[in-house]
Amino acid sequence: MRKDIKASCQKRLNRIEGQVRGIARMVDDDRYCIDIVTQIGAARAALRKLEEELLRDHVSHCVEHAIASGDKADQRQKIAELMAVVGRAER
Repeated sequence: MRKDIKASCQKRLNRIEGQVRGIARMVDDDRYCIDIVTQIGAARAALRKLEEELLRDHVSHCVEHAIASGDKADQRQKIAELMAVVGRAER
């Protein structure tokens, strides 16, 4: 993983961690259910953005490298991994 992507992901993860702690406080404080659900949706959206960033980096680095290498087995493996994770994400 490139340093800039790693730093960006770490920044996102720190924000998400703060969001989740905030949700826990809301539950502890018996906050209105819809407000809690709204914050859960925001945390899920933040996780999706993180996932997109990681997948984009994977395609532009790992998959691209496999294609450029000409190694058919590596190409098949990288594509299979990508398809498996995309398939899981759609469920």
